[in-house]
Amino acid sequence: ARVEEPFLVTRLQFLEGGRAGVLDHAAPGRGGATATALEATAAALDAAAGVFEERGGLVLQRQGVIEANAELRERELIKLASLSESLADALRERGVDELAARLAAEAAIAVLKVAFRRWVDGSRRPRLRQLLDECFEELRTESARGAVSTP
Repeated sequence: ARVEEPFLVTRLQFLEGGRAGVLDHAAPGRGGATATALEATAAALDAAAGVFEERGGLVLQRQGVIEANAELRERELIKLASLSESLADALRERGVDELAARLAAEAAIAVLKVAFRRWVDGSRRPRLRQLLDECFEELRTESARGAVSTP
């Protein structure tokens, strides 16, 4: 199945928005200069989520096409891996060490996948940005619990 150009534009804008968001949020001399790697990726996904929210109907249509086709599901996983790499690269460009950059980027993709699924399943309510915030908060909470309870 061929994917229409608006889907490609959405994908490219999301990738560029995510990378730019990381670079902006973690840029030296700016308000986000003290942001953690995870906070920077959260800000990037928040900024990029607007692309999905603006094109909600097309995004839902695209997701339906992807879910109906095994090859497209596989390609989507490859694209998410590419997005993770792009986020990690942006973090490393801002001086984040390799391990922190990789973990933050992978965690951000996990959050994106869960929040996006909730957004699609809920007919785009609440907003994707709100769901991203909730998922990042849950990740922080669970990470803190794990850190405290580890022997």
